[in-house]
Amino acid sequence: MSIIYKRPNELELMAAAGEILYKVHDLVQSAVAEGITTKQLNDIAENAILEFGARPAFLGYNGFPATINSSINDVIVHGIPSGQKLRNGDIISVDIGLHYKGWVADSARSYGVGNISPIAKKLLEVTDAALWAGIKAAQTGRRLGDVSWAVQKTVEQAGFSVVREFVGHGVGRKMHEEPQVPNWGQPGKGPVLKPGMTFALEPMVTVGRTEVVVLEDKWTAKTKDGSLSAQIEHTIAITEKGPRVLTLPKHVPWGPVHKSNF
Repeated sequence: MSIIYKRPNELELMAAAGEILYKVHDLVQSAVAEGITTKQLNDIAENAILEFGARPAFLGYNGFPATINSSINDVIVHGIPSGQKLRNGDIISVDIGLHYKGWVADSARSYGVGNISPIAKKLLEVTDAALWAGIKAAQTGRRLGDVSWAVQKTVEQAGFSVVREFVGHGVGRKMHEEPQVPNWGQPGKGPVLKPGMTFALEPMVTVGRTEVVVLEDKWTAKTKDGSLSAQIEHTIAITEKGPRVLTLPKHVPWGPVHKSNF
């Protein structure tokens, strides 16, 4: 498969989908608290998506049974919502995708619940910083490997690891398009970044080692060593003026949500 480049008007449609997804995430974020279940968070997201005139992108995708991925503590990605309640000290990554007027938006946020440990706080900061380092590297004329290396360098300099079993991906009319976007790589390698290229950049970071175990449900992916993990994601577009974050409304300033002190 080849990379599908989007025209300016198509980027505006993707941005409209991204703005809806941003609002959905805000509603979920406001509900994250000790005692709420991941199923309740899923229902909040699903109801909001439908009310905004969109539809869930994950529900039914390759058989996935829910609207969101809710990944707690040592779960890296693809956590299935359930009756599990959030507890004080947990961290949770919430990944959501939606379709709107024929276009996909895909993004993820990670949160701390109540009083989290210093290492959990650092993990959220590092993951957020790695995402933005990758976004800033996504300049026309550079290579995809420059983006991947920016993510990897940020993570490893902080003493953490990037997960290698899962990667970011192109996105547009379909959830998964070319190119694949690893969170590790070599500067100067990979496809040249050109205007109209769109992809979801999604660092998945662990405090410990990179090895992954997938549970019997064939979805839930956890760190093999039981270490904490976080995921933060935006859908971005390459433009002549620099990277455009399609899942961040124009009025919202760029930059990490978790202020970094590492």
